[in-house]
Amino acid sequence: MRTRFALLLLATVCFAQQQPNVAAQREAMKKLQFLAGKWSGDATVNRGRPIAITQSEEISYKLDGLVMIVEGTGRNSEGNVEFRAFATISYDDASAKYRFRAYNDGRYLDTELEVTEGGFARGFTAGPAKVRNVMKLTAKGEWQETTEYVLGDAPPRKSVEMLLKKIQ
Repeated sequence: MRTRFALLLLATVCFAQQQPNVAAQREAMKKLQFLAGKWSGDATVNRGRPIAITQSEEISYKLDGLVMIVEGTGRNSEGNVEFRAFATISYDDASAKYRFRAYNDGRYLDTELEVTEGGFARGFTAGPAKVRNVMKLTAKGEWQETTEYVLGDAPPRKSVEMLLKKIQ
């Protein structure tokens, strides 16, 4: 009897939760259609010293358009991997916000993504550093992205700059 009551209570709680509006989620995710495909180009990553890399990004929709996956790889002039990351982008209709979840070198980031016309921006705080990343399409349709960080009252410093062309 106790088990049946617990199951009934659990079912009631689950049904009482707001059901996601999948149609609204798919519609919101269409605003990121411009990202889908394969991109490649030059980038500079500053890890104490500037490192020139060739950055590639592969982006596709999953779950019938509910989630976008982003896989990025940066290789140095010898072809060795300097940078690799994997991310998901989704839309939460309850909060009307995009979520960006990224994984890199055993770390992860979960932050809000601001979708702009032909681009996006995201930011986060890591200890004393504030990081801001801005991506936009250029007039030529290239992916231009810059990441800057600020420590305390110091002026912003660029940690990543890249310019990619859509190759597929």
